[in-house]
Amino acid sequence: MAATTQQTILYPETDGQPMAENTKPFECITTLKSNLERIFLHEPGVFVAGDLFWYPVEGRPDIRQAPDVMVVFGRPKGHRSSYLQWQEGNVALQVVFEIASPSNRPEEWQEKLRFYEAYGVEEYYIYDPEKSEWRGWIRHQAKLVPICSMEGWVSPRLGVRFGQASGTEMGLTAPDSSPFWSFVELSERAARLAQRLRELGVNPDEI
Repeated sequence: MAATTQQTILYPETDGQPMAENTKPFECITTLKSNLERIFLHEPGVFVAGDLFWYPVEGRPDIRQAPDVMVVFGRPKGHRSSYLQWQEGNVALQVVFEIASPSNRPEEWQEKLRFYEAYGVEEYYIYDPEKSEWRGWIRHQAKLVPICSMEGWVSPRLGVRFGQASGTEMGLTAPDSSPFWSFVELSERAARLAQRLRELGVNPDEI
C-alpha cells in the first residue's frame, strides 16, 4: 500500500526490508519505543513511532528515511502509514534513534547523518548492541555535531539520561529516574507487585 497526494504521487509505506536483522536489535527498538511512549503517555502533543517512513519534501518520494525510533513534538498521537511532513504542519522529526546491525556499513551511517542534518533533526543517537555503545549528535545551527561523551548526557528534548550500557541494559534512565525496562521485565515487575499486594490482602484488580 502507499499514501497518495492530490497529484497522485505515491509515497510507499514499506521497502520490503525487515525492521531488524536479529533478535537483539529488534528488542532494543521495541524497548526504546515502548519506554518513550511511557514517558510521554499523558502528553497528547508528542508522537512516537518506530520503523516509519519519513518524507520531508512534498513531491519527492525518493527523499525518505525510516528511523528505527522517532519522536516528534507538536504533533498528535495516532496511527500513520508514513510521516508526510507537509501534512504534519511541516514539523520535522526532532529526535531520531538508530540501532546498529552487523551488516551496516560506515557509508550508510554517513548517509543517514547527512540526511538528518539536512532535514532538521535536532538530536540523533545510534546504539550498537554488540558493543553496548552509544553515539550521539546534537544540532548546532545548521549542523549535527558529535556529543563528546554520552555517559551522563541528558537529552534536551526527552529528558532521558544516558548511562553505562552493558549486556541487555541500554543504560537509559527516564526523567522520573526509572530505567528503560523491556516488556518482559515490566511484566515480571508487575507480576511481583501484584503477588505482594495479594500477600498484604489487597486485590490488585481493585486498585
